[in-house]
Amino acid sequence: MASEFTKLFDDWSKTYDDTVAGTDPEYREVFAHYEDILQSVADKAEGLILEFGVGTGNLSERILRQGKELIGYEPSGEMRKISVQKLPGLTVFEGDFIDFPVTERSPDTIVSTYAFHHLTDEDKRTAISRYHELLSAQGKIVFADTVFADEEAKEKMIRDASDKNYTRLAQDLKTEYYTTIPVLTGFFEEIGFDVEFTRKNGFVWLIEAVKKS
Repeated sequence: MASEFTKLFDDWSKTYDDTVAGTDPEYREVFAHYEDILQSVADKAEGLILEFGVGTGNLSERILRQGKELIGYEPSGEMRKISVQKLPGLTVFEGDFIDFPVTERSPDTIVSTYAFHHLTDEDKRTAISRYHELLSAQGKIVFADTVFADEEAKEKMIRDASDKNYTRLAQDLKTEYYTTIPVLTGFFEEIGFDVEFTRKNGFVWLIEAVKKS
């Protein structure tokens, strides 16, 4: 995962914050209610928190502002530079969803926004399984990411993007590893989580998975 997308995020690092602010019309709906989405994730995080895909530190900033304990992981060197410049108190390591240095203490919450889709479904299952082993009793995963209700909804979104001549977005939806709620629900339940999905905009869902006791 890291090697496949690291250059993309190195290149995107300088304009990422402009994109999430809605300056790119093709991705405006993807990042609609961006601040609210980040805040929703931050508010649900508790205890020792691990964040994957720190990026430029936008979610990290909200978590740290609440006085919570956070350790971050980010594969892009350029993104890490920006995040620590913005947040001198942030601890961030090189790492991705699967390959990362493990903390001595068991984390209580694992968070991420706009990043889990960079894993294939097989890798998503591997990551979820690893988190189940790492998390404290009744620990939880809180992600926000583009997910589709089913394959039909995904195909419709690709057609809609093409009809609007949003060629970059349509290609993105075709080639990245966006998955569906039934697939993720199956992974979480099989591995040992109770999971809920809450829609945040036309693309993004809040995913909260609590480890079963």
